[in-house]
Amino acid sequence: MQKYTIHLWIILVLFLSSNASAWDPLNQKSGAESGASKKVSLTIEKFKNIPELEAFFTQANGYAVFPNIAKAGLGIGAAVGKGEVFQDNKYIGKTSVKQISIGFQLGAQAFSEIMFFKDKRDTDRFTEGNFELGAQASAVLITQGVSVETAYSNGIAIFTLSKGGLMYEASVGGQKFSFDPD
Repeated sequence: MQKYTIHLWIILVLFLSSNASAWDPLNQKSGAESGASKKVSLTIEKFKNIPELEAFFTQANGYAVFPNIAKAGLGIGAAVGKGEVFQDNKYIGKTSVKQISIGFQLGAQAFSEIMFFKDKRDTDRFTEGNFELGAQASAVLITQGVSVETAYSNGIAIFTLSKGGLMYEASVGGQKFSFDPD
């Protein structure tokens, strides 16, 4: 059993490190949003193709986009990802997310995430650095053809698109974000 656990931890570390390195090191600028990298631009386009999110794009003061967040767990879980932050549809800096969770969980998955900031105050709160979301914050997983009904919670609305993987989870944890202005 101990050998099995060691193998799962090795797989977990390899999965997280390989997906975290998917970040575009060249930060190629092109695409839909002013200053966005190519991967972020493609992710924004995917989210903009979801009719239920149109109001968020037109009314939100800002948003953070994470093209790829890798998550894996075996009792203790972790997630990592890098993204970019926009205010008034203009690129203002880079961000990263780290998550630790404890509880029943087994598997690995990858997903894209977007966080909308309702007002300037909410965007400023995020860009001050070291922003944290507690266990009570939840993201809405968007699937094709499903009506999404959500409201801002404490000035933030979070949506995810699954990219692949399978994860069984009943855990408690929180996310911590950092921001690096450009």
